[in-house]
Amino acid sequence: MTRFLITSAIPYINGIKHLGNLVGSQLPADLYARYLRQRGHDVMFICATDEHGTPAELAARKAKMDVADYCDKMHAVQSELAAGFRLSFDHFGRSSSERNHRLTQHFAGRLAANGHIREVEEEQIYSVADGRFLPDRYVRGECPACGYAQARGDQCENCTKQLNPVDLINPRSEISGSTALEMRLTTHLHLCQSAFRDQLAEWIDSQHDWPKLTTSIARKWLRDGDGLQDRGITRDLDWGVPVKRGDEDWPGMEGKVFYVWFDAPIEYIAATAEWADKHGHGDSHWLRWWRNDKGARDVRYVQFMGKDNVPFHTLSFPVTIMGSGEDWKLVDYIKSFNFLNYDGGQFSTSLGRGIFMDQALALLPSDYWRWWLLSHAPEYSDSEFTWDDFVTSVNKDLADVLGNFVRRITKFAAAHFDSTVPTGDWGPAEQAFAERLQIRITRFQDRMEALEIRKAAQELRAIWAAGNEFLQDAEPWKDIRQDKSKAAPTTALCLNLVRLYAIISQPFIPDFSASILQCLNNPHADWPENVAGALKTLPGGHAFSVPDVAFTKISAEQRDRWKARFAGADKPGNAAVDTP
Repeated sequence: MTRFLITSAIPYINGIKHLGNLVGSQLPADLYARYLRQRGHDVMFICATDEHGTPAELAARKAKMDVADYCDKMHAVQSELAAGFRLSFDHFGRSSSERNHRLTQHFAGRLAANGHIREVEEEQIYSVADGRFLPDRYVRGECPACGYAQARGDQCENCTKQLNPVDLINPRSEISGSTALEMRLTTHLHLCQSAFRDQLAEWIDSQHDWPKLTTSIARKWLRDGDGLQDRGITRDLDWGVPVKRGDEDWPGMEGKVFYVWFDAPIEYIAATAEWADKHGHGDSHWLRWWRNDKGARDVRYVQFMGKDNVPFHTLSFPVTIMGSGEDWKLVDYIKSFNFLNYDGGQFSTSLGRGIFMDQALALLPSDYWRWWLLSHAPEYSDSEFTWDDFVTSVNKDLADVLGNFVRRITKFAAAHFDSTVPTGDWGPAEQAFAERLQIRITRFQDRMEALEIRKAAQELRAIWAAGNEFLQDAEPWKDIRQDKSKAAPTTALCLNLVRLYAIISQPFIPDFSASILQCLNNPHADWPENVAGALKTLPGGHAFSVPDVAFTKISAEQRDRWKARFAGADKPGNAAVDTP
């Protein structure tokens, strides 16, 4: 047994996330956590809401709510949606927690004591109309790198370039829209990232098994252009972690907070501490996951995120860990993803374009979405959601292949063997099938352990199809007419195969798996290390019930209706909406 620490990039608190956000971090992380638990490993799966910074303040302002109340509300909403998609977090924390405040201030104090933070007097954008400085996302303008007209002051969503508000061309206030902006002096703390360039390069270059997407982005930000730059880690905001050196005040930093991208990754650690607090454990219970000198050396730490988050997780957060001078755990593997686009364009909340997590669950059960998203995960390039492809995949893979097999064999056995597993010795056909299936499941395991998600889904689909092929070749419905006993071995094997499918499919479609195991009156979900043995688990005489239709096909009429509904306000006849 190995201990695995799994973190998913923490979503901003400002609103409900779309399917691209889901498949870019939380959903594949859940897939991996579920698989590892099934294989007997000790797993700590952590996520949280990212509640500080301008995204939270702007969203609360728009909702006409106090920012703390808004965060309370949206954390509950995001928690409910995570449960709806069956995301199996050990803890879903909050970056506004007291734990995260204390840990962020602790790291800042350590970094300052080690000489890795400097105070910098700099010019920043000040809005005369708003009477305040405008940090990062309070400013919009044209990206100096790619020309995107709606670039944010912290990062361009189009080309992912990290920015400062002063970099933008034709900037404007996100609060009032005013262009009456001027430069004024203010003092902020900068993290001396540039001093870690060589150490980071050596660390990144040593990660030979990381995905190419991860290392290519990390090396680009580390070496291209001016290379790794020192970065401001404080902001002139009211909402956030107050700037302190550990427990001590920081003279000159009164009224300022830490930059959200400094405190947000620290929440991975803090959320684990929140988990320990929730369960009444002492600090040793969470430190054993995060501190090498407290037992974390045997932990494998895997992060999941979209490609836009890679620079912060390969550069800024590691600098925080390294610069602390303490023996904290560094990530072992970063699984990054490209973007999922929507039907020829981008998801857009303001235009009502694309489908968001709450809308998806209102249309169909979570297994439908989980299967399509994971089997089309944007691992190697950007991918695209289209209703045509979604419907084809659901109808073919889930309904025609998996659902059809389960329905056929359980109804057949119920009709001819009184809803019990028949008794019969295997012949050469059953033995040969078990041997072939062992090879296929081993391939599936290899793909899962290598975190090749789309390829794992392809292997799983092939395993489902193999059952249909075996049943079709065996034709027990012909044997039953002449000699019932001849149909018994095939029927018994296929009923056990239904159980096996429920177990190995659980990381992808957990609701299906739970319902099938319940119908089979066999809740034990031991992983089939030995396939031949697994195909004999349900003994002769074991009772079962025929499951309800596992997956209902989506009609052409439903597809067309949904396609029109979620096309967006830029399509004729559609109206813009402010929320998903």
